[in-house]
Amino acid sequence: MRFEQGADVYTAHGDKVGEINRVVIDPKTNEVTHVVVKKGFLFTEDKVVSISLIGPTIEDRIMLREGAGDLEALPDFEETHFVTPDKEVETKTSPPRQAQQLYWYPPTATIWWHPGGSIGHPGLFYTIPPYVVQTERNIPSGTVALKEGAKVISADNEHVGDVEMVLTDPQENRATHLVISKGLLSKERKLIPTPWVSIVMSDEIHLAVSSDVIERLRDYEPETEI
Repeated sequence: MRFEQGADVYTAHGDKVGEINRVVIDPKTNEVTHVVVKKGFLFTEDKVVSISLIGPTIEDRIMLREGAGDLEALPDFEETHFVTPDKEVETKTSPPRQAQQLYWYPPTATIWWHPGGSIGHPGLFYTIPPYVVQTERNIPSGTVALKEGAKVISADNEHVGDVEMVLTDPQENRATHLVISKGLLSKERKLIPTPWVSIVMSDEIHLAVSSDVIERLRDYEPETEI
């Protein structure tokens, strides 16, 4: 089974849900537990979809199984909490693009002030109490949501390509290979066995082999048998 970044996701009835945004992998076992479907079409937020809800891949289309249930009820990928100093959650919403543009406002009839003065209020001015932004990802503990285009770094610290696709064993839902690509117009693709992976992060994968090993690999073609 192929999980390609940007691949279309459809319901069993042929309605487009969205596109694959991330693949959630357990680095210890290489198990693919979930995919993150980018918001759009049916979803207003990025959603976490269990691998158990995914049926067979048809060409570049990923089909959900019959009985997948209420898709809108699927958990959001990220939730952000704005926590005030007394640890009370003021807001729970999707993450803003730039958290620094958001401000905490005191409740009605509450004045935060100290001497100093401000326009229209001599001797007083409002201050904004500090708050903490806490972002939670609704994926299993210990897993990594592999980001689209994550960099692949060789053992000799060379950038050898970017993740384009994750190939899995359909029987066990384990990642067997990564397809990485390099270049802009004329991309060359390489097939990387997951045992070569030493570290998995959301935006970087580190390999246990050197860049010359990667260079010697033949170019990957989608029709290539694994």
